[in-house]
Amino acid sequence: MKKFLLLTFIALLSITSCLPADPQTDSPLEALLPTTPPADLSQFKNGLAEEYHPILDELTHASIYVINYVIADDLSHVDSRQTVTYTNTENIALNEVNFRLFSNLFSGEMTVKNLTVNGNAVNPSYSLNNSLLIVPLASPLQPGETASIRMDFKITVPTSVDLNYGVQAYYNDVLALGHAYPMIPVYDDEEWNVEIPSQSGDVIYADMSFFIVTVDAPKEVTLVGSGVEVSRQDNGNRQQVRFEAGPVRDFYLAASPQFNVYVKESNGVTLRFFTKEEYRKGAELALEKAADAIEVFNERYATYPYTELDFVSTPTMALGIEYPGVIAITEWIMDPQVDYLEATTVHEVAHQWFYNLVGNDQLDDPWLDESLAQFATLQYYSDLYGELGMQLYRRDIKGRWAYVGNKEMPVGLPVSAYTNVEYSGIVYGRGALFFIALRDEMGQESFDALLRNYTQDNAWDIATPQKLHSTAEAECSCDLTPLFNEWIYP
Repeated sequence: MKKFLLLTFIALLSITSCLPADPQTDSPLEALLPTTPPADLSQFKNGLAEEYHPILDELTHASIYVINYVIADDLSHVDSRQTVTYTNTENIALNEVNFRLFSNLFSGEMTVKNLTVNGNAVNPSYSLNNSLLIVPLASPLQPGETASIRMDFKITVPTSVDLNYGVQAYYNDVLALGHAYPMIPVYDDEEWNVEIPSQSGDVIYADMSFFIVTVDAPKEVTLVGSGVEVSRQDNGNRQQVRFEAGPVRDFYLAASPQFNVYVKESNGVTLRFFTKEEYRKGAELALEKAADAIEVFNERYATYPYTELDFVSTPTMALGIEYPGVIAITEWIMDPQVDYLEATTVHEVAHQWFYNLVGNDQLDDPWLDESLAQFATLQYYSDLYGELGMQLYRRDIKGRWAYVGNKEMPVGLPVSAYTNVEYSGIVYGRGALFFIALRDEMGQESFDALLRNYTQDNAWDIATPQKLHSTAEAECSCDLTPLFNEWIYP
């Protein structure tokens, strides 16, 4: 959730950077890396809600990432190795596979070496300010064929939160590793979806994948990762923790020696908040509201897909940022008296449905997840607090649009087409109001069916504006093109 309106206030905060120590030189990567991917996907059932277990039989061609992280004692250098089992699911042969190196856009650095494809050394090329790694293939990868791509990589983690909201940073004794591995982007009718993303929005557009991630880290830090923790081993002053996550669109990791964990069980989901002791009351409130949100969204859209949902407080410059099964909340709103905590928590929980379960191109069609998550938050306030709650949150949404003068700018533009102010006002404000107009046009019953069917029909897949449009017209048996033209399409 990239909230603009408080950036000016945040910029006034006094900030002291954490200076890195020398990176450790001895790396136990060789002892950590599993040599082969799993024979099947059954091991991922542990982290998946039972009703979704059959999806594992349908995603047998999804990418499988096996990643090792060795986090240095200074928490700002990471030595890593990754093996990806990648299957060509397109209907054409591929001559290359692309990987995004987002660290190189976040004030940090990611360097890759020892690259092999099916055991054979390969010389890659780079583009987009070294944020794109292009891996050539000795022979075209035919539809249905699989390649094993292995590489070592090192990350120098930024010690500031200046770029892209600090999604990847070591700051204020918290390490946040968002998108901190070479990531395969979506291949579609635009071919490989690669570009330098705007600093205003989210940066990834990814298919569902599976992750087996082993982390070697200082013993005193508490680790938070996507998926479920499946093993832990103490080795003197170090620890090794393994996470398994999938199907998910991304893998997130955070660590801090100051984290305590607060737990709540609700609706068959284990909710955990990792934060500093001083933020305990905020963590407990956020867990309570997250449990309420899951209950609302389970009823309205589809069952929450995983057995766990973790929260972690970080010094991010956004109010909150969504990752699959993990939500980062900025530290400064952790006071329960801060008005933004409940709405931020609920908005980010909504992204577990709209961004993760139902994917979309977050760079070209940000409204499909951000505007819809805003509207889902409105539904939460309506369901829990009635008409008054709905009106209060609707006033906040309208205020965002009013901040840009109620400009009738299309909601369906890419992130890069908006200024920071416009992105907040149009995508978060006008975009959420579009769904109110759509509900009024379709009627409540047809609209509720639309959101259920849209979610369930596109679960684990990629949605598009056209899919939403056609599903809506099928539900109401009406022509909604004039409405979409007025609000959404350029």
